[in-house]
Amino acid sequence: MRDTKTQDWQVLSELTRGRPIVVERVRLVEQGVAIEGAFELPRLARLSAEDQVFVAAFVRSHGSIKEMEQVFGVSYPTIKARLNRIAGGLEFVETDPTPSREEVLERLARGEITADQAVAELEGRR
Repeated sequence: MRDTKTQDWQVLSELTRGRPIVVERVRLVEQGVAIEGAFELPRLARLSAEDQVFVAAFVRSHGSIKEMEQVFGVSYPTIKARLNRIAGGLEFVETDPTPSREEVLERLARGEITADQAVAELEGRR
């Protein structure tokens, strides 16, 4: 079953050729629940199948470029160039983004934070 899913993913990657796609239904198999909406794929899932394999190999090698050279049979500069190309297409995901002014003021209006907390967040002190 895993091989079929992998092949399906590769076919989907070839069909989309890097163009944006939106997933409209997500099914949680074990719970028997389906959720419909418009879900954007994570950036890593939008990489080509070949780049996904490359990233997975890089993670499995614990970031060892020397090991990547052996696995792919290419030179250090080739590995670095490919990593740089892939990294250039990935956005950095802020795990604790600074809230916008509007968000802070809305939370203040709803009574979720105090005026002092709002001022601290707006000044970036959190």
